[in-house]
Formats: sequence, C-alpha cells, structure tokens
Amino acid sequence: MGEMSAIFAQAVGLAAMGFNILSYQQKTRRGVIGFQLCGSLLFALNFFLLGATMGCILNIISAIRAVVFINRDKLRANHPAWLAGFLLTYLASYLLTFTVLGKDPTAVNLILEFLPVIGMTAATLSFRKQDAASIRRYGLISSPCWLIYNIGVFSLGAIICEVLSLGSILIGMGRLDKQK
Repeated sequence: MGEMSAIFAQAVGLAAMGFNILSYQQKTRRGVIGFQLCGSLLFALNFFLLGATMGCILNIISAIRAVVFINRDKLRANHPAWLAGFLLTYLASYLLTFTVLGKDPTAVNLILEFLPVIGMTAATLSFRKQDAASIRRYGLISSPCWLIYNIGVFSLGAIICEVLSLGSILIGMGRLDKQK
C-alpha cells in the first residue's frame, strides 16, 4: 500500500471513529444507532482499504443491521427471524474467512476472528432494546471484543476508537443512565 493510500485509509478510519464515539452520547436509541450506521460504513471502507476482509464484511453487515433497527417498527426488526438471520450471517462470515478467504485456521486465528462475532452479537441484541442505556450496556461486551481483535490485527485507528468508545460508553452511562 502506498503512503497516500495508507494516509487516506487512516483518515477514513478516524472519521469512522468519530461517529462511533459520538454515538454513545446520543440521547435516543435512534441517535445511537444512526451514528453507528455512519461509523460502520466508514469502517467497512477503512478495513477494505487496509485489506482486513473480516472487519470489512462485518461492518457491512453492521450497516445493514443498523438500517433494519432504525426502521424497527416498519421492518418488524424485533421479530426473532431477524436475530437468527444476523447471527447466522455472522457465523457464515466467520466460516468463510477460513474457507473461501483462506485465513490460516490456527488456534490464535480461530479465537481472534471469533471475537468480532461476539461483539456483533452483543450489538445486535442491544439494538432490540428500547432505550439508549441498554445499548450502552451491551457496548461493554461488544467494544472489548473488537478492541482485542483490533490489537490482534494491529489496526491502530480501530484500537484508538475502541479505547475511546469504552470511555465514551462509561461517560454516557455516568451522565445519562445514573439514577436521579
């Protein structure tokens, strides 16, 4: 990858990071999910530019999931079929990583590539909730899984994003979720 391509990829990742971090400061469920939709699309491009196929695929699925849950009533997003469909898609992506995409199935890779699947599952469960506070709580599962994955693949922008997202989640919980 050329120097300009690397700089562009990192710039896209920084923009994605901004949307994800700000998502946890939104007062409404729709606001949280909307900001995460923008972040997912930008991270999909970021991971694609960096050659991180699994991260790209899962972020594309994440964007689709966000559209479904923003339109929850119209699309009946709380129907169990959506949950099953997303979970099966995450698992299929995981399997495709080691078959079609040819990732070496070492013990480390098997574990490392499964962490974002756990993260995506937690986020999907959170989107089924009515309130932003629940989304933030599930973020305490999703974000650490992605952080460990990003450390494993050494995606510096994504590492910074998850560290800041964890901080933002905790600030949002303290600022917006505490008992009055």
